Amino acid sequence: MFNSGIVRKNGFMNSSKDTIQKRLADASVARQRESAGAEIARIPGMETQDIPQEQLDTMPTLYSEGYTYYGKTHRHLNSIFQYTVRSGMDLFTFDAADNMDLINQPLLMIAGSDADTKYMTDDAFSKATGTDNKELYIVDGATHIQTYWVLQYVDEITDKL
Repeated sequence: MFNSGIVRKNGFMNSSKDTIQKRLADASVARQRESAGAEIARIPGMETQDIPQEQLDTMPTLYSEGYTYYGKTHRHLNSIFQYTVRSGMDLFTFDAADNMDLINQPLLMIAGSDADTKYMTDDAFSKATGTDNKELYIVDGATHIQTYWVLQYVDEITDKL
């Protein structure tokens, strides 16, 4: 799972909590400017950049593998990989793990054991208290992005489903 709202607010692995207020102020200013007719302000996506391998090697796996998967090997021609600056005002208030307690039917969540996003799956799973019929299935050795396309992992997930 990737909890996009929490990551947009706090940063991946809570790396940007100290800039929340500034980014909210920037979003507010962008919204004001756009409502007055200014061009839509966007946050550039890394997938459109040419990032050297040495730099990719220093990034969290989600971003280094995501750069390759979404930006190079599986990129949709119409995707611009950019958020609007003003979208922070909406995204910061979204938490995909909210209301997990309302799930009252069988629940299966799947995560790679090596996924640096697993903390988000663990959080959501722990909040799913409305059902006792739940399972967190771990794909041994898989990262988040690898569960999309590495045949060994895809076959394991398909068999589980």
